[in-house]
Amino acid sequence: MVNMTLAVPKELKEEMDDFPEINWSEVARIAFKRKIEALKVLKDFSSDSEMTEQDAIELGRKVNKALRKRYTENA
Repeated sequence: MVNMTLAVPKELKEEMDDFPEINWSEVARIAFKRKIEALKVLKDFSSDSEMTEQDAIELGRKVNKALRKRYTENA
């Protein structure tokens, strides 16, 4: 496995510290994996599509919104 360093705002780190039982590295791995899966879907979809760049941006925003909702509901 490769190590990666992330920067988070001090306030976020302080909130994360309130939950020491959470494996934040695993949370980040899951988030990265889900984002990549969503991007792959978009890439596959757009490769055979006549969708405009603006359409793709809007769809990406909708996917991100849905993912944010999923994370906040399952957090």
